Amino acid sequence: MPEILSTFSLFELFDILLTAVCIYFFIRILKRETAIRLLLLLLIFFAVYFISHFSGLASTSLVFDGIYSSALIILAIMFQADIRRAFLAFGRRYDLKEPSDESASDIEELIKALKELSDKSIGALIVVVRNIPIDHLVEVGTQIEAKVTSELLNSIFLPYSPIHDGAVIINQGKIVKAGCLLPLSRNPDISKNFGTRHRAALGLAEQTDALVLVVSEETGKISVVHEGKINYDVDAAEIRHMLKRSSDTRRPFKNVQVSP
Repeated sequence: MPEILSTFSLFELFDILLTAVCIYFFIRILKRETAIRLLLLLLIFFAVYFISHFSGLASTSLVFDGIYSSALIILAIMFQADIRRAFLAFGRRYDLKEPSDESASDIEELIKALKELSDKSIGALIVVVRNIPIDHLVEVGTQIEAKVTSELLNSIFLPYSPIHDGAVIINQGKIVKAGCLLPLSRNPDISKNFGTRHRAALGLAEQTDALVLVVSEETGKISVVHEGKINYDVDAAEIRHMLKRSSDTRRPFKNVQVSP
């Protein structure tokens, strides 16, 4: 070992140590952080790459050469959900059948149901489909095809209902399915106070433009999930405003947060 070390200069040892530290932190962040932080990390790596390239750090430059040449692949992996959502939305614009907005009566019925479920602290998960289809993401479910009414929504989410644990899907102003299973979010930043319903709502909202409404069984609070974000403890006026706004031209709400 002393003979091997004697063949390296301090500069070369520093070069190898810097390479090892960069790889170590890249692996740690890759496992724990979100895509935005990964993007920032990638930008930092590019800066280190250029510095190492012009300063003569051979080992560091070799590692970063590989990262730099694979930048497009890395970005595609990090933002695969966003890319898929963009392509689905683009294809949907050329569909001859345009989605109709919910009528005022449908919105009021939905808000009434949410308030009643919230007052009773009955857990609920309701998906309002927008422009991007969600059929490929929704598992199982009971076909209903019924008008949106507070009575029907309340009966679906009653604890003794066989489909109360699943999600209700509202599309074209109708309740089309109930008891549906949604993909769970893998976002490590979501608060541990949120249960399976919130994780399922976030999982769907990360991949589509659907508006997902959640009533917490523990607190009775209503959350609105959209575009991979959770807005916690929303009142009826704000929900009404979100439902009336066009989700493909404007953000449905502001001051969004992941933790309550």
